[in-house]
Amino acid sequence: MGEVTELWDILDENGNKTGKLHKRGKAMKEGEFRLLVQIWIKNSKGEFLISKRSPKKQDKAKLWECTGGSAVAGEDSLTAALRETKEELGLMLNPAKGKKIYSYKSGECFINAWLFREDFNINEVVLQENETCEAKWATKDEIIKMIDEGEFKPVKYFEYIYDMLEEY
Repeated sequence: MGEVTELWDILDENGNKTGKLHKRGKAMKEGEFRLLVQIWIKNSKGEFLISKRSPKKQDKAKLWECTGGSAVAGEDSLTAALRETKEELGLMLNPAKGKKIYSYKSGECFINAWLFREDFNINEVVLQENETCEAKWATKDEIIKMIDEGEFKPVKYFEYIYDMLEEY
């Protein structure tokens, strides 16, 4: 079987769907944007569930990050967040326990960051081959240390991270 082509809704400069689709892997045109979601899961102990990017990833391999990815055609932000978490970590999030905490434009992306307050046993995580290779719960201080030591995806990908770690 051939690989399925992922299609994204093309958004305008205001984040509205244009009715046009974009094929993943092709360069986006000037004035075209896509929706990207970032998902933070925080447990009742105040720890965040983070995952390590697979060594097979072409970009930022073996760095820690929150779960995330592009919304596919037809998805809204919450639906994309739930799907990405299920795909990358094998976890079913409760939509009622989620809240969009940041929304901003960066490069060709409208980024929506979500925070879900849920408890999972780390043994419930099912890593997606070629996407993630490890997962763990980490405190705010552990994440900041990982950022400082270059073990976490660079802060430019999470413009809000220090505010989020402080506020939530």
